[in-house]
Amino acid sequence: MSLPDYAALSNGFKAILLNVDGAVLTATVNRAKYYNTFTEDVQHELIQVFGVADKDDGIRVVILTAEHTAPAFCSGADISKGWDRLWDPEAEKEGEHAHRDGGGQLTLAVLNCRKITIVAVNGHAAGVGMTAMQLPFDFRFVWEGAKLSFPFVRRGIVPEGKSKLQPYLLPKLIGLSRANSLVLGGETLKPTSPLISLLYHRILPTREEVYPAAKAFAQDLAENTAQVSVAYAKGLLHHPGDSPEENHLLDSRAMKLLAGSHDGAEGVKAFLEKRKPKLTDTLSKEFVAVVSLGKV
Repeated sequence: MSLPDYAALSNGFKAILLNVDGAVLTATVNRAKYYNTFTEDVQHELIQVFGVADKDDGIRVVILTAEHTAPAFCSGADISKGWDRLWDPEAEKEGEHAHRDGGGQLTLAVLNCRKITIVAVNGHAAGVGMTAMQLPFDFRFVWEGAKLSFPFVRRGIVPEGKSKLQPYLLPKLIGLSRANSLVLGGETLKPTSPLISLLYHRILPTREEVYPAAKAFAQDLAENTAQVSVAYAKGLLHHPGDSPEENHLLDSRAMKLLAGSHDGAEGVKAFLEKRKPKLTDTLSKEFVAVVSLGKV
């Protein structure tokens, strides 16, 4: 497969900067002057990034962050001209329920990316900066001093418009009781609050430490995890069956496929030989969707 030209892709962007270091792709929100507000450019460019990264065997981890010197990691949606800019008038002509919220579309793009995803929240975050820009990621790193808020009910709307993805994700991540406190209370909290601390993989003392910590973690995962195993594991986590029996069928099918792969055999061989495994299988060649069960 031809390798993506990330430099050319980044040059065509207005809101996102890209950097590739080995198998780690970093996307940096580049709207510091506007407090890194979420716009259509941010939405569309990030959807492109996660779509391309999903198909690029050379990328194993994707990090989303902002410059730590910016006033905020993401201060929410750009509503300088009101709520109208949050939806497409043309889509509304197709019917009352034709609208698809931009934050929800980005959320799906992140969730559908079969690579490991990490967000490095090195500044304050509110609204969509807490939802689509954080919740769908596999790992979240955050600055201890960040001010975090879900202000939706205090602004007369709901999380992520009509998508319902964020009200779905948040209780799964931290429990319904805590989600109620965050969404219905709408208070501004610090990451160390017991209401939200479970959301984060690591909480760092300073803004400057957040991205480097996330990057070091990403590099370790890129070097020591199997690309195809990650994709299957994410599929099983995000698309579980409806019963213990169905889950048993799903994980049995995935286990058989992976155990019979090169990486599966290499994992055993490396363990017996007491050495680091060479995990070389790629999604473009080895991934087989478990379509018969309609899941992974």
